[in-house]
Amino acid sequence: MGVSFQIVKKLDRFSVDMEYSFEEGVLVIQGESGAGKTTVLNCIAGLKQPDRGRIAIDGRIVFDEKTNVPVKKRQIGYLFQNYALFPNMTVGKNVIYGIKNKEEYRDRKKRKELLEYADYIMDTFQITHLQKRYPEKISGGEKQRVALARAIVTRPKLLLLDEPFSALDMKTKEVVYEEFASLKKSLGIPTILITHDPQESKLFADHKIFMKDGKIV
Repeated sequence: MGVSFQIVKKLDRFSVDMEYSFEEGVLVIQGESGAGKTTVLNCIAGLKQPDRGRIAIDGRIVFDEKTNVPVKKRQIGYLFQNYALFPNMTVGKNVIYGIKNKEEYRDRKKRKELLEYADYIMDTFQITHLQKRYPEKISGGEKQRVALARAIVTRPKLLLLDEPFSALDMKTKEVVYEEFASLKKSLGIPTILITHDPQESKLFADHKIFMKDGKIV
């Protein structure tokens, strides 16, 4: 059923006014800094409320004139540019943070299944050995893997990535690119990726739009 969004949101210099839909794969959004790209992601995630519009994920309306589903119930994984890991939590606790907010976590059997899936994701991203470390004690590439694992472990209906690779050195990027490409193929989660990097766009984009002053150009 994919993702569709129509967003109108007034900002200081202009208004974001755009509409787009896609069924599957990765939508890459490009544009200069301040074009409104992150505002679009924040509106989809529920961190900002559009002035008007409609947002639907996997056939379920999460925002329109009558509906505004809370952030935690939108079933969205969001990887921020700065990773936003909790500094007072270990890597392991960071990864399972979203799981503990799910209703299924209260059921002992389902909780076991959720935690087993978390172990699988951490193993996939090769961060199992980091579980007891704190974010300040791991590298930038490791933080990126932890943040991506945390975003995916809740089995989201949509993945939002805001410049997720920009802070990595080239050697680390190459490794993470391979991991992300493999993950894209195996999990098949519709994804919206903001990037300034033409190589990332070329590698991952199934759909591509360019934004300027809040509009698709």
